[in-house]
Amino acid sequence: MKVVVCGASGLIGTALRERLAERGHQVVQLVRREPSDPDQVRWDPARRRLDVSALEGVEAAVNLSGAGVGDQRWTPAYQREVLASRTEPTRTLAEALARLEPRPRVLVQGSAIGVYGHRGEEVLTEASAPGSTFLADVVLDWEAAARPAQDAGIRTAFARTGLVMAPGAGAFGKLLPLLRLGLGGPLGDGRQWWSWITLEDEVSALVHLLETDVEGPVDLTGPAPVRNAELTRALGRAFGRPTLLPVPRLALRAVVGGFADEILASQRVLPTVLQRSGFRFAHEDADAAARWLADAA
Repeated sequence: MKVVVCGASGLIGTALRERLAERGHQVVQLVRREPSDPDQVRWDPARRRLDVSALEGVEAAVNLSGAGVGDQRWTPAYQREVLASRTEPTRTLAEALARLEPRPRVLVQGSAIGVYGHRGEEVLTEASAPGSTFLADVVLDWEAAARPAQDAGIRTAFARTGLVMAPGAGAFGKLLPLLRLGLGGPLGDGRQWWSWITLEDEVSALVHLLETDVEGPVDLTGPAPVRNAELTRALGRAFGRPTLLPVPRLALRAVVGGFADEILASQRVLPTVLQRSGFRFAHEDADAAARWLADAA
């Protein structure tokens, strides 16, 4: 297929672009700078500018655009950026796809399990109600911005991604240096449920959503969520490092501000729709995922 990818230079986007090329798909990247490659198309989502003719022949789209929620302290200005960096590209892309003739078959729209908020011991699936946190509101607005594509009859799957286990970036990219120093203990009391997925399975799941007739919300998390303390111990075993020293809530807040509340949130999410659609995980439990991360780091 000819697939347009937004956010193709990020952690997940880079790995996805490589996987799609390996599978023989042609990848068109949307970029905000002057294109340096024939398969790049310039756009300005903040001004809702995208030349629809440049997308001629596109059969599928993956939208992973969005500022990292943990990249900076949560000032009011950065919270506005977190929202706008998701809704503006999504709306711009969805409107452009809806104007194409013929229309693409599918849009895989980035999303997040943050939509569920803080839920303690509750088991969560795609059928669960949304939460009432800042990130929950962001995700609801983010998904709603794709409505033009849905209204145009384009199959739209919302990839509600969990905590991506990957070296060098994301939440685990910040955790691994501490782990290597023997400082990677449980966060807070360690009892919060963490719904993780390895980068390898994340990319495989995105490709699966492109190629399989699935639509609506889809949780992209591993099949066996665990408490933070258990995942921390699995990482310690894989890396051969102690994980005894807990990281207090106040220390987290001093480093990342309001995002600490999200790190300490409990979300026990199951990938019900993904598994029912026939997806098979390469890493089904925390120990397998931790070993993969140690090998990849």
